[in-house]
This record gives sequence, structure tokens and C-alpha cells, in this order.
Amino acid sequence: MLIEFSVGNYKSFKSPVRLSMVAAKSKSENKTSDENNIFEYTRSVNILKTAAIYGANASGKSNFVKAISFMRSFVINSSKESQAAEDIDVDNFKLSTETENMPSFFEIIFSFENIRYRYGFELDNKQIHSEWLFRAKQREMNLFLREKGKITHNTAFKEGFGLEDKTRDNALFLSVCAQFNGEISTDILKWFRKLRIVSGIYDLSYRAFTYNKLNNPDFKKKIMSFINEFDFGISTLSVKETLSEKIHPQLLNITFTPSDEKRPIKTTHRKYDQNDKHIGDEFFELDKNESHGTRKAFSFSGPLLDTLEKGTILIVDELDARFHPMITCSIIQLFHDKSTNPHNAQLIFATHDTNLLDNQFFRRDQIWFAEKNRFGATDMYSLADFKVRNDSSFKKDYISGKYGAIPFIGGLKRLEIK
Repeated sequence: MLIEFSVGNYKSFKSPVRLSMVAAKSKSENKTSDENNIFEYTRSVNILKTAAIYGANASGKSNFVKAISFMRSFVINSSKESQAAEDIDVDNFKLSTETENMPSFFEIIFSFENIRYRYGFELDNKQIHSEWLFRAKQREMNLFLREKGKITHNTAFKEGFGLEDKTRDNALFLSVCAQFNGEISTDILKWFRKLRIVSGIYDLSYRAFTYNKLNNPDFKKKIMSFINEFDFGISTLSVKETLSEKIHPQLLNITFTPSDEKRPIKTTHRKYDQNDKHIGDEFFELDKNESHGTRKAFSFSGPLLDTLEKGTILIVDELDARFHPMITCSIIQLFHDKSTNPHNAQLIFATHDTNLLDNQFFRRDQIWFAEKNRFGATDMYSLADFKVRNDSSFKKDYISGKYGAIPFIGGLKRLEIK
């Protein structure tokens, strides 16, 4: 379960910004969304199942997704020997002299196996400036703290003893402890590995995952059910050859060439005669004969259905790209519906689809905005921060600029086209 993520001095983020999945205390005007769009974490805290991020092009939506992706990747890989002599590939905010020599900031709050953790670090291209881990069962306890090259930890984090000197300046102490099979650190890395981050435009990063899932007959049925719901006219999916390598479910960034003739994905369409009688089937190749939307639906089905099945977290940039608005809406409803999301999986996504801005569909605290100021820095805020009347149209008010985070388009009529 993701509770909160914060980032600062990274790409277009100058000051720290925060996205919280904690449901606001006040109830919305729609009882249905109150009941279906949240789940209970503690007696006094509810968590959102989904969150949508809106904003103009180049406002920082994708950078926010990249920030989570960077943190995930660095936590998993920083202690590897192959990274020993490498600079840290982190981009700070470059449009201010105030931040150019300052470290980037990342912090995440999450729950794993009913234990709440708060973990974060500050770093630049050369070294880790600080790192911290807190655990909360009843009260929050500091497990370790790293500042100015010195690492201190208490007896609750005994797995860290003796590893201080084994931690490079450009490696995370948490990752090193996990490398030595520390119990707490290994659990945290497991959580990060289950965190899935995909692009809604470039589907090659997760195509191989879905492709491999076709080898599981039960999961293949789920993929076909998902595909058939959207009326693409496909009756079956088949694969000429199965992948020789085993793909671990956590690896969604595997290179895969869809045009590889050794591994074509075949789709089956029903064929009819002049009297509209079914006379057989026609076989197409997914990547040669089907639409971009159909191909994306196939690629996306694997991580989506696996996330719902395991109750994990899926983060998507440009969820609506290549999808009809009704398909996007249906995907989100899978997370809101308790029957299709029995394990409280979460979906966080960036989008431009204003059709979703409806108080019958989303609570105010599920809608977030990313907006750049005139100095090129991105801020993020929630619709829950605004005083909105119960009968207000979220979509109309957003397009009119009431909430900000829209593009300001100049006078295109002044363009001279000869």
C-alpha cells in the first residue's frame, strides 16, 4: 500500500511536492465514491484506491512518475558492484542557482505486511548526503539515520551492524543491508519490486510481461476476458513460440521487439459469407494488423490484471493515450469495484482525459494537479484544497481555469502560414 510520496530538487520539481493517498476526513457529496473509492487502513485513516494527475503538457506529470521510477530503481540497484564506479544518474532542478549545488530529495511512506515505513534519502550525482528509515507499529521509531557519511542505527535494526563500512558513498545503506539478507531491508526491497511503473504511450516496457503470461492458461483467460470487454472483435490470442527465458513478474522493463518473427502474437477474427454466416476464422498478427489501441490493451492487460490479483500498486504515465475515454473509465472502475479489486490494489496515473472529472466518479481528494510557475518549477496540489460546491462541474471548472494546471495558448490566429 502506498500512503505518500514526496520529491524535491528533481527535474522540474524545485521545492518538495507531495502526493498523498490518505483520504480526506470530510465526506464527498457522493456516497458511492466514498464507499468504493477508499479502503480502511486504520480505524481513523482511509486510503484512496486511485489518484489522477492532471496538468498541461510539460507541466511535470511525467516527471513525477519518473521520480517514483528513479527511487524504485535506485533502491533496487544501488548496491550492485556494477554501480561502484558509476555516477548516480539523477537530474536536479537546473533553472535556479539556489538548487544547482543542492541534493535531490526523495521520501516514500508505505505499508508492507501491516507495518508502516517511512524511507527517504538525499543525493547528488556523486554521493548520498542523507538517508533515513522509520517504522511504525504504534508509534514511529527511527531504525537508522545516515548523515554526512555517518550511519547510526538502533538494536531494532540489528541487520545493519558491521555494514556501515561496506556501504559506498554512492550506494544506499538500505540496499547494502538487503544484499546481506537483512530481514527488514529485504522486505522493503520486496515492496519496491512489486511497485509497477509503466508508460501509456510506449508499451514495449511491459509487453514481454504480458506475453509471458499467455503461457499460463488461467491468466490467458483473464487477458481474453479483458480484451473482449472492449469489442475489438478478437476471439482468441495465440503465440507461435513461447519465450525461452523465464520472466520474473517484477521485471516490466524488459526489451521486447514486437516485430520479431520468431514470436508473433496471433489474433483470431470470425469470418462470414455474403449471408453473414460464420464460415471460419481469419488469423492476424497483432503488431501488423491490429490498431495501436488494441495492441496497447493487450500489452497493458498483463500488469493491470496482475496488480488487481495481487493487491499491489500500478503507476501509469498517460493512461488514456490510445484509449477511447470509455475504456479508460472502465479500467479505473476495475480498481473502484470491490469485486474486481478485492485486495485493495492502487492505481496512480497521469492523464488529459477531462471526461473523468466527475463527482460521481472521483472524490475531490483523488484529483491532483501539476502546474509550472513562471520560473519553470512544478507544484502539485489536490482538488480537495479548493472550496467546491456540491453541484459544481469538475470538468467545466477545470477547463475554465478555476483550478489552474491548464495550458495558456497564445493567439494562433497571428501565425502567418504561406
